[in-house]
Amino acid sequence: MNGMTQLSEIDRQVERHLDEKDVRYTQGRRQVVRALHRSAGPQAASELHRGLRSSVPLSSLYRSLAVLDASGVLQKHHDAAGLARFELAEWLTGHHHHLVCVDCNQVVDVELDAESERALAVLAESAGRERGYAVVDHGLEIEGTCARCLDR
Repeated sequence: MNGMTQLSEIDRQVERHLDEKDVRYTQGRRQVVRALHRSAGPQAASELHRGLRSSVPLSSLYRSLAVLDASGVLQKHHDAAGLARFELAEWLTGHHHHLVCVDCNQVVDVELDAESERALAVLAESAGRERGYAVVDHGLEIEGTCARCLDR
């Protein structure tokens, strides 16, 4: 499936999802979803605003992020400094993990091979069971220094 076909399908899924919640899929929200679809990982509001330029005013961007997050279209993550970053929810994009640069705070999505994913799921289940939790999901953030920062 090419990028445009995939984006069209994501737009349709988001529109159906929001319609079920009686939330309008406005042009600004559509642009936020499309920008996050194009990104390599979670984005802060300031990064999204830079990428969207003047097409979505900052106040509208924050409202769109809040509505899309509350509706379950986005997932919000906080980096080590507490900065909120957003990405499309896994029900739209599939399960993945993150590489986080400790120098520039860049976050990149990474998918593990099936064997590694199974091993991580077993570890998560074991850790949860030992503490009386029923594990429903897991995520992994790997911190390090990105290639760009290493080359400086």
